Amino acid sequence: MANQQLKIGIILGSTRQGRVSPQVGQWVKQIAEGRGDAAYEVVDITEYKLPFFGEGTGQEPGLAAWKGKIESLDGFVFIVQEYNHSITGALKNALDSARDPWFNKAAGIVSYGSTGGARAAEHLRGILGELLVADVRTHPTLSLFTDFENFSVFKPSSLHLTNINGMLDQVVAWSGALKTLR
Repeated sequence: MANQQLKIGIILGSTRQGRVSPQVGQWVKQIAEGRGDAAYEVVDITEYKLPFFGEGTGQEPGLAAWKGKIESLDGFVFIVQEYNHSITGALKNALDSARDPWFNKAAGIVSYGSTGGARAAEHLRGILGELLVADVRTHPTLSLFTDFENFSVFKPSSLHLTNINGMLDQVVAWSGALKTLR
């Protein structure tokens, strides 16, 4: 187990048209891949066509694929947008749709919004705690006003690199430690 490379999923938390989370997720992935300390992949919840939690048969192909994807990962980086002071309904649904596969894993949060997405990140931390996901302390926050041109083209300030790398350091360390519990 010590020689196996950790797998970290960069989860896009928005499904709406015109979303900017793919830009942020690719930026995080590019930085992460340059580190060489884990295998990183972007995980887009839109690809799974998840039913609302508690609806449907529970046998939908996207649901099984989603649970399998979460099970296959050792840790996560959530790309979180702030909507009405919280996370998106799509992200909450995705979290609820795969309860046990989240257990004993680590996560970092990269948030954005008018206040850097801080309120959404705090809501996410409470949900992650219930799912036995250890969220790391370092939390990069991106401003819609200074890190996005016209609120739609991601142009991050270089000052965020320190926090992104600090967060990734913690996610990798905690993911490795928690792997021993699974």
